[in-house]
Amino acid sequence: MKTRTVPSLFSDYDLYLFGEGNHHDLYRFLGAQVRTVDTIEGVNFAVWAPAARRVSVTGSFTDWKTPGIRMSPVAESGIWECFVPDCRQGDLYKYQVETLTGQKILKSDPCGFAAEVPPRTASRVEDLSTFQWNDDAWISRRGKTDARDQPMSVYEVHLGSWQTSNSRENGWLNYRELAHRLVEYCRGLGFTHLELMPVSEHPYTGSWGYQTLGYFAVTSRYGTPEDFMYFVDHCHRNGLGVIIDWVPAHFPRDGHGLMRFDGTALYEHADPRQGEHPDWGTLIFNYGRNEVRNFLVANALFWCDRYHIDGLRVDAVASMLYLDYSRGEGQWLPNRYGGRENLEAIDFLRQVNEQVHSQWPGVLTIAEESTAWPGVSRPVEEGGLGFSLKWNMGWMNDTLRYIHQDPVHRRFHHDELTFSMVYAFSERFLLPFSHDEVVHGKGSLIDQMPGDVWQKFANLRLLFTYMWAHPGKKLLFMGGEFAQWTEWTCEKAIDWDLLQEPYHHGIQRLVGDLNRLLANEAALYELDFSGEGFRWINCHDYTGSTLVWLRRARDPDDHLVIACNFTPVPRANYAVGVPRKGAWRELFNSDSSHYNGTNTGNQGEIKSIATPRDGFAHSVEFILPPLGAVIFAPADR
Repeated sequence: MKTRTVPSLFSDYDLYLFGEGNHHDLYRFLGAQVRTVDTIEGVNFAVWAPAARRVSVTGSFTDWKTPGIRMSPVAESGIWECFVPDCRQGDLYKYQVETLTGQKILKSDPCGFAAEVPPRTASRVEDLSTFQWNDDAWISRRGKTDARDQPMSVYEVHLGSWQTSNSRENGWLNYRELAHRLVEYCRGLGFTHLELMPVSEHPYTGSWGYQTLGYFAVTSRYGTPEDFMYFVDHCHRNGLGVIIDWVPAHFPRDGHGLMRFDGTALYEHADPRQGEHPDWGTLIFNYGRNEVRNFLVANALFWCDRYHIDGLRVDAVASMLYLDYSRGEGQWLPNRYGGRENLEAIDFLRQVNEQVHSQWPGVLTIAEESTAWPGVSRPVEEGGLGFSLKWNMGWMNDTLRYIHQDPVHRRFHHDELTFSMVYAFSERFLLPFSHDEVVHGKGSLIDQMPGDVWQKFANLRLLFTYMWAHPGKKLLFMGGEFAQWTEWTCEKAIDWDLLQEPYHHGIQRLVGDLNRLLANEAALYELDFSGEGFRWINCHDYTGSTLVWLRRARDPDDHLVIACNFTPVPRANYAVGVPRKGAWRELFNSDSSHYNGTNTGNQGEIKSIATPRDGFAHSVEFILPPLGAVIFAPADR
C-alpha cells in the first residue's frame, strides 16, 4: 500500500494556532482522520514529532512491515503527515519514529481515537462522526441551566467492577449493557450524575485509569467509541449527567506512549526535578510548551464535543499547582520569581476552564484540590483558577476523623465537625466520599464506623444524613450506598448480595430517600455556596455531641431544621429554637424502621412551645434518636 499526494489538512493558520498553543479543535486534524479526497476514501495520518529524523506509519494495512509508509513534514511545524488510500475504519496502526541518533521506535498515536484492548498497544482507526445523537433536549437545557444552582448528587463508578459478566472471560460488561443497568439503578436511587473513573485508554488496569496514555481514546475494555457514545446518550435521554475523571497531571512511562516520543523529552520536562513525579513514578507534562498545552486543552474540549460529556473532574490538581509537591529540599526548581507555585500549570488550568466554559456552556469543571489554594472555584477574570466546583477534602478528612472516634470520645473532637463552616463558603464545594476513602487498607465506610453492628449502621446512616444536609454538592462511591463491608478492589464486582440483608437494604433506602429529599427541598441546594443559606442553631453542645442547624432556600420562608446526635444515647424532650411559631413536621429520621432493619425506631411528635431558645422566639421539642438525625420543616408549607 502506498501513500498518495493530496492537499494537507493543515492551513497556515492551523499551524500558527498550533505553534502558539491555541488550536482548540486540534483533534480534527492530528491523529487518524477518515477522509475522502477526489472520491478516493482513505485515512489522513498526522503526528507531532519535531525532533524526529523520519516518521512512518505502519499497521494492519501494511502487514506491519516497517518502516511502513513514509510521512512528510508539514512546513516547520514539527508535524508529519500522509494520506493512505483504502485504509479504513478498524485498521490498526502505529508510528515508527526514527530519532536523531538513528534509533527506531514504535509509538501509539497520541491523538488516536481508539486502541486495542490492553495489553496490546496498537491504535485503531475510528470515525467518530457517524453516531446519531438523540440528546438535543438535554444539551439545550444544560446550556441554559447552572447545575450548581440545582440539586446535585453524584454516584462515582468504576465501570469494570460495578457489575460483572459471568459470560465473558474478562468479566467486563460493555458500555451498552452498563448504560441500561446504571441508568435504571441511579434513577431508582435519585442520583443526578454519574462520575466515571477515567475512561481514557490506559495500559495498566490496576491504575484504575489514572495513568492515561490514550487521551483521545475511550478505553476499549468495555467496547467501541460508538458504544460509549450510546452510553452517554442513554444517560442524557434519561435525565442523568455524565462526569468523567480527567488526568492532565502526569502520564506513565510505557515505551509505546508519550515518553520521549520523538527521542527527546517532548511532552514531559527534561529535568527530572520538574518532569518526574516522585509519588507515582510517572512523568509530568511540560505545561510551558505551547504544543503540549494545546494537546491538553484540545483534549478537554474533545470530550465535551465528541462525547457530550457534562463535566470534567480534574485529578491531582494540587500536584500541578506546586513545584515542590512531594519533593524535598534540592529536589525542585523554583519559578522565575523564586516561589513554589507552578506558574505554567496555573496558566494552563485557567485556559482549560475558560475554554470549556465559553465553548460548552453548562459543562462543569471540578477540581480535586487538597490544599488551601485560594480561589480554585473563583472565575478567572476575578483572579481564580476558574473551576466550577472544588472537592472539599478538608470536610471529608475532618468528618471521617470525627466519625471514627468512639462516641464516648467525640466530645473532645467536636470542632472537627464545626470547623467546616468556618470556610464552607470560601469555595463552591462538592463533598466527596470517593474511592480514595475505601482503598489502600482504609476499609469500607461501614467497616470504618466504630461499635457493634447496630452502632456501625446507625453511624453510617447518621454520617450520610449529616452529609446530605451540609452545604455543598454530594458525591458517593459505589458500594457505599448499601454499606459494602469489604474494601473496594477493581478485580471483582461490588457485593450486591448484601442487599438481601435488612441493614444493607436500609442503607440503600436511606440514600435514595436523601436524594429525593434533596431534589424536593430547595433549602438543601439553592444556597449551597452562600452563608445566607445556613445558620447554626446550636453548635456548642460538645458534651452531648449534638449539632443543630438551619438550611434556607432563596425564599426566606422556606427553611429546614436539621438535628444530629452523635452518641448512642436518645435525647427525649430535646428542645431547639426555630424561626417561626406553629406546628412542625418530621421530613426525615435516620433511625426510622424503614432504614434500621427492625420494626422499631425513635420517630415521634414534634411539639411546638412558646419558649424562646437559641436566639429564636419559638422552639420545639422532639425525640432525638441515638446515633441519629432528624430533619423537619413547618407543617403548613
